[in-house]
Amino acid sequence: MGQKVHPFGFRVGITEAHKSRWYAPKALYGELLVEDFRIREFVDKRLNRTPPFAAVSDIHIERTREELKVIVKTARPGLVIGPKGAEVDRLTQELQLMTGRKVSINILEIKNPDVDATLIGEAVAEQLKKRASFRRVVKMRAEAAMQAGALGCRILLSGRLGGAEMSRRLDTRMGSMPLSSLQANVEYGFAQAFTPYGAIGVKVWVYKGPYAKELSEEEKMSNAAGARPRARGRR
Repeated sequence: MGQKVHPFGFRVGITEAHKSRWYAPKALYGELLVEDFRIREFVDKRLNRTPPFAAVSDIHIERTREELKVIVKTARPGLVIGPKGAEVDRLTQELQLMTGRKVSINILEIKNPDVDATLIGEAVAEQLKKRASFRRVVKMRAEAAMQAGALGCRILLSGRLGGAEMSRRLDTRMGSMPLSSLQANVEYGFAQAFTPYGAIGVKVWVYKGPYAKELSEEEKMSNAAGARPRARGRR
């Protein structure tokens, strides 16, 4: 039986930083962990599942003694901010009420959403809900990712595809996908399409090439909180 490893979990602490960055004593740890989960669930529901559908792909959380910092990665920053910052102010107030802590929200724009694994998965799931041809949708998304600069793309659908009586899988691959190498920057995303005839799972892997030496804007911000991953195994 194949042993499946999550591409992000495989790289945490080596070439990827944690998505929650804080330290807590043993007595508080469980409470803060559950709070992180609820924040992510709330922000996803608020921005992705209801209007304005802001295409949020990732949520990072940093904590200090004084405040809780939520970093939102989105392809549509204008929709998250809202007119004159109204939306982001409302979201901040809701999170403060929910957590009872001082909250600040930072918004990072995803410059190239066509190579973001989570956004590709969400886009495929959205099309499947609208009863689009699943083969055509998957092929178009994989080709768009390759044209946008990805070195490899794999999309795996599983469920009652096309409303068939028996569930099956569709695995589409383009380019290379070196899953065993820690040097390879492989992004993984998952989404679900809840259709009238059942749930369809969408898994996406995007290979962006080897890890670059220059830091992204998000990593530069995170390093201030000591979030830089160890460079073990990199040359």
